[in-house]
Amino acid sequence: MSNPFVQIVEPLDPKQPLKKFFNLSKLEDVRYACLPFSIRILLEAAIRNCDEFLVKKEDVENILNWKVMQHKNVEVPFKPARVILQDFTGVPAVVDFAAMRDAVKKLGGDPEKINPICPADLVIDHSIQVDFNRQPDSLQKNQDLEFERNKERFEFLKWGSQAFKNLRIIPPGSGIIHQVNLEYLARVVMDQDGYYYPDSVVGTDSHTTMIDGLGVLGWGVGGIEAEAVMLGQPISMVLPEVVGYKLVGNPQPLVTSTDIVLTITKHLRQVGVVGKFVEFFGPGVAQLSIADRATIANMCPEYGATAAYFPVDDISIGYLIQTGRSEEKVMCTKRYLEAVGMLRDFKNSSQDPDFTQVVELDLHTVVPCCSGPKRPQDKVAVSDMKKDFETCLGAKQGFKGFQIAPDRRNSVVKFNFEGRDFELAHGSVVIAAITSCTNTSNPSVMLGAGLLAKKAVEAGLTVKPYIKTSLSPGSGVVTYYLRESGVMRYLSQLGFDVVGYGCMTCIGNSGPLPESVVEAITQGDLVAVGVLSGNRNFEGRVHPNTRANYLASPPLVIAYAIAGTIRIDFEKEPLGINASGKKIFLKDIWPTRNEIQAVERQFVIPGMFKEVYEKIETVNKAWNALDAPSDKLYTWNPKSTYIKSPPFFDGLTLALQAPKTIEDAYVLLSFGDSVTTDHISPAGNIARNSPAARYLTSRGLTPREFNSYGSRRGNDAVMARGTFANIRLVNKFIDKQGPQTIHFPSGEILDVFDAAERYKQAGHPLIVLAGKEYGAGSSRDWAAKGPFLLGVKAVLAESYERIHRSNLVGMGVIPLQYLPGEDAGTLGLTGRECYTIIIPEKLKPQMNVQIKLNTGKTFHAIMRFDTDVELTYFHNGGILNYMIRKMAS
Repeated sequence: MSNPFVQIVEPLDPKQPLKKFFNLSKLEDVRYACLPFSIRILLEAAIRNCDEFLVKKEDVENILNWKVMQHKNVEVPFKPARVILQDFTGVPAVVDFAAMRDAVKKLGGDPEKINPICPADLVIDHSIQVDFNRQPDSLQKNQDLEFERNKERFEFLKWGSQAFKNLRIIPPGSGIIHQVNLEYLARVVMDQDGYYYPDSVVGTDSHTTMIDGLGVLGWGVGGIEAEAVMLGQPISMVLPEVVGYKLVGNPQPLVTSTDIVLTITKHLRQVGVVGKFVEFFGPGVAQLSIADRATIANMCPEYGATAAYFPVDDISIGYLIQTGRSEEKVMCTKRYLEAVGMLRDFKNSSQDPDFTQVVELDLHTVVPCCSGPKRPQDKVAVSDMKKDFETCLGAKQGFKGFQIAPDRRNSVVKFNFEGRDFELAHGSVVIAAITSCTNTSNPSVMLGAGLLAKKAVEAGLTVKPYIKTSLSPGSGVVTYYLRESGVMRYLSQLGFDVVGYGCMTCIGNSGPLPESVVEAITQGDLVAVGVLSGNRNFEGRVHPNTRANYLASPPLVIAYAIAGTIRIDFEKEPLGINASGKKIFLKDIWPTRNEIQAVERQFVIPGMFKEVYEKIETVNKAWNALDAPSDKLYTWNPKSTYIKSPPFFDGLTLALQAPKTIEDAYVLLSFGDSVTTDHISPAGNIARNSPAARYLTSRGLTPREFNSYGSRRGNDAVMARGTFANIRLVNKFIDKQGPQTIHFPSGEILDVFDAAERYKQAGHPLIVLAGKEYGAGSSRDWAAKGPFLLGVKAVLAESYERIHRSNLVGMGVIPLQYLPGEDAGTLGLTGRECYTIIIPEKLKPQMNVQIKLNTGKTFHAIMRFDTDVELTYFHNGGILNYMIRKMAS
């Protein structure tokens, strides 16, 4: 259908009449200049895609009228410019696409209709582990092992890149998805199909928000939702409130961008920004580099917002030049943004738009800090770290407590490592990792770490050999400037060799600790510590043997590695004593902001980015040598333990089935607050005594070949058994941590998967009870797919993390929410009851439904299908079923 806004289309350059854009300034609507810059991007996408079917003129009016409509729970469609995937979430997406082709064919349609319509990039960055470190060839050994473990997955992905149009794969060894996106994939302004328009992206990784730092509006979505976008469907979203976050002042000389972001994370958690956009403004923004802004935007999921947007300014334009984008491209970008009123001058307050509310931070008030020991929002000033950790030791078990008995808080365990005697105590550092897209994209903190390492080595300081140290840069550019600036060799001397290019420790791919270290931790029941420059430190994520994990800047990671313990007051106690007997304090070796910036100006240059990225898609010889089939339909290998055709579409018909009331459902698990997607579907090691391990053993694999849950997301048999398999799971039915539950008909305590199988065989539906923030953490489609395969029909929680609720909807699992002021406690629910959930024939978004218990009690809950589109997906049994029916009819 014709676009009703065609009259505002014009060429950007009269000399190139075929290159056009929708000139929003020609709307001549006074409301436009008052819109937050992030909302202007939603508006442009709605105008450009307006077809009076998927996107209507009414939607455009609602976005233009944002100031009034933001509070009215109005649904608007959004078509992002592109999609980005990483391999942990990308493999199941490509598996689903392959299975959808099979399903469309069975229903009599054309399977080749199943193709990404929206451009998609898949970056392989989650598969590499820190198996080797502190060796000259650690990088090569880890990469060799990555290919050995993941050959099947990589062959499958290579098939996908050939079988599907519009899908580009960035090979392993290239870097971390969000840093590659920032430095290479991001366009800022798209030039596609004869039109210029703002770059925007959704990704199957919650930290997709990192790209907001460059002025590209982006956020994480569930893998299932991303697949629908790839198939040309708009995202249906509630028009968001926009919190204006005003930055003023200058950071102190010893403060890093990591300190700033941890401060902002805690602040915005307190403000409450879940489901909202945050847009940064104020003169303080001009003090921040793009890398600093990207670090802040990266942590957006940790403060709970949907997006954390920094509009494009001249510093953004300068970054495009620095990272090797072409002069012509940069000129067009600036000209377009000026034409549509989207180029920002943060020092000009007359450009400040309207916001829902404004909060402010004076950058001068930020102090060096870490976050932990179990959550990224739990900020601790470095000066308070020792005292805070010691308080945590004795505090009741929880986010800030380990409940260690008073007589055991100073326990010491002696052990031998490589012929030398050492001691471990509570607070001993056993993992120190410079890792994650959060910080490795930022030259200021990476060079800061390098300069600190240089000064430490020159002062005669070392790191104990049993501490698992590692450096996993987000791109080859990092290694380039660390080497050229001369600091790489000092990092290596302290044990921080490059071990791989990928997420590694931050995603839980920390690899094994030395056996003698594990034995000492176990023997003393010690609270050992991981320190990492990452964005997530949830329980059980980094390593099973590090019960406390702290997020810190790269220089602080090195400082704590040298100290060997978290129980140190850097102001009063020395980092160490050198061979001459001199006490060396942290202040003696800490580089100033001016020192770092001088090195950055000299060594972070455009030529590096050009050289690294020109060959990114062809540089990996092992990837180039992979042999992949060329058929358009995938030939499933029944012997594969990595790639398996999922059962999601078994028995699918063209005709819709009416939703039915859920009768006499048992509660599979009962949870408290902040159950994360890591708890629901862990990404790390497969425990040897788990149902997944038993399945893999039955297929002839040894524990050495198990790999991780994350790497096996293409196999539903493993992932169903890995659902709720986190060793730190706290189920109210069981009096200790672990992935078990009670099978109520028999009264037996079983592994969660085994209990679910018993219920399924007897024909009993299941539900899950939970508290606040159910599904917090990483965007993980298997956290919805897994419960669906276990037979979970609904979740009843106090509140949901945005992406996880969307994923549940996408799988046809009903997200129910207690009425305001109610929860399991106020309703007297024990979880031992049977639940009947009445599903009316006519459903409306966010309607109340009745729940009856076998005890005779009745109460109501909100059915969290928030839009009519979500109800359409539910009627179809899920978003993918909807797409198959659409393509096959």
